[in-house]
Parts: sequence; C-alpha cells; structure tokens
Amino acid sequence: MYYKFSGITQKLAGSSPSTAYAPQGLRAITPAESSPLIFASPTKVVSEAKPGMEYLGANKVPDLQRMFQTSDGIPIHLKRGYPDRLLYRTTMALTVGGALYCLVALYMAAQPRK
Repeated sequence: MYYKFSGITQKLAGSSPSTAYAPQGLRAITPAESSPLIFASPTKVVSEAKPGMEYLGANKVPDLQRMFQTSDGIPIHLKRGYPDRLLYRTTMALTVGGALYCLVALYMAAQPRK
C-alpha cells in the first residue's frame, strides 16, 4: 500500500504508486545545460606527464615486504630499528606510569580523611 500526505486532513492517506512517487507541488526538473564545475581540477593522463616526474614516488612496498617477512627473531613491531624501539618504550613507560597513577589515586580515595 502506498501513502501520501493529505493537505486537507493533515494525515497520511492511501494513494496509487504514481501519486506516491510524485508528491504534490514537485515536478521533475531537467536542466537545459549542465552547470560548470566549480572546483574541478585538470587531470593529466600519464602519457601527457613530463618525463622524469613522479607523482606517487617510488614503490616501497616490495622492500618493506622483504624486511617484515624475514624471520630474524625480532618482533614485527620493532623491525624498523631505533624509532620503533623509542615508540615502544615510550608507550610502555606511559602505560606503567598511568597504571601506577591510577593505583595511587584509588588508594588515596579509599583512605578516609581525618
């Protein structure tokens, strides 16, 4: 069953499918000509690009796959060396420090004031 809003009774009333999909006061509008794009940026085909220009840079995926898939006993989150170790240790220090801070705050909240 299809419904439409009745302007007389201000309620939903039964209707046919054609009137339900074409509400009162609205009609299909077809523009005479397409409007110009406001934020359009020109696109270039790869063949039009200047030789020697790289838009995306070198593909590093094969090198990273080779590095991460070697089985040298180093955990995957530490494979890239010093920056990974620094991030890991900072994260662990903040985690332990936050846990200790929570325990101290819980201990202070549990003690009654004198």
